[in-house]
Amino acid sequence: MQKKQTVVLLGILVSVLSLSFADSGYFSISEADVKLHLPKGFPKPVYKFKSNELTPQKFVLGRMLFNDPILSKDSSTSCASCHQRIAAFGHIDHTLSHGIYGMIGKRNVPALQNLIWKDAYMWDGSITHLEQQSLGPISNPIEMDESIDHIVMKLKRNIGYVRLFHEAYGNADISKDMVLKSLTQFVGLMISADARYDRFINGKDTFSIQEKRGLALFRANCASCHKEPLFTDNTYRNNGLAEDTSLRDKGRAGISGSIEDEHKFKVPSLRNIEMTYPYMHDGRYKRLRDILNHYSGTAKTVSGVDEDVKKIPALSDKDKTDIVAFLLTLTDKTFLHDRRFIDPFVKQ
Repeated sequence: MQKKQTVVLLGILVSVLSLSFADSGYFSISEADVKLHLPKGFPKPVYKFKSNELTPQKFVLGRMLFNDPILSKDSSTSCASCHQRIAAFGHIDHTLSHGIYGMIGKRNVPALQNLIWKDAYMWDGSITHLEQQSLGPISNPIEMDESIDHIVMKLKRNIGYVRLFHEAYGNADISKDMVLKSLTQFVGLMISADARYDRFINGKDTFSIQEKRGLALFRANCASCHKEPLFTDNTYRNNGLAEDTSLRDKGRAGISGSIEDEHKFKVPSLRNIEMTYPYMHDGRYKRLRDILNHYSGTAKTVSGVDEDVKKIPALSDKDKTDIVAFLLTLTDKTFLHDRRFIDPFVKQ
């Protein structure tokens, strides 16, 4: 009991101290920083901030909440614990998600980027609105195991947060809607659209012969699912992975109830794929070549595999090397080093 109380008190102390860091110039956010810039060639976003007007104050508040373990039951785990900036807000080198009390989840942590172009979230599409997305891990008993109502109670007891909410909303009466909208502003502006690929497409950079060949191979064999420029078509597909019986994960079928959706998972974006390993919904692969070996080999033999996967031919070693070379052009260093997304808990 004493250890648990110590953890909670430490979480509260860190929250209060971090608020002072957020006031420093390094962490300051301007009106220009929160202006929504839609990348050239991207489709219209699904979420448009119509009822959640972007402001520096709400964004800063969302950044604080995202990085604060106060959102978890024992104040030990934050959103950023699993969604790490260095990994394009995925969980680097962890096969499955890690939760409070050392608990392990059953799915790989998805990267957070270009979320406003999605119409559903999680590997199984169980959440269909960006403002509700954070409730998934918050309420999951093996992740953060907390309720939004209790989070609001904790925030109301924190003088620093009372001030930040008042600055953001002109109302000291903190509500769960304010919490969710602020988190949405922070994650909603995680837009990745300045990789070498983007500059090449827009005529501002060049590709090597190998990268061009990799792009051609990608378009011929991968783009039916990983559609440009988002590098996902946001559908659910069976990609030919043999089921991990220890996880007993039926994928989309757990939501739809349809046997036809068994082992179908949401197609992930390949942007920043260099940084988001391990791969697949269960994190079973650590190398890009492992993925290509899978699609070039046994994937087509699994029952219920997607028709587009069946069409992928056997790829030569050179083909795989060239495709990997292209995939590396999807790394967006501008996004990965964007100061707006720096953890305010870590004094720079």
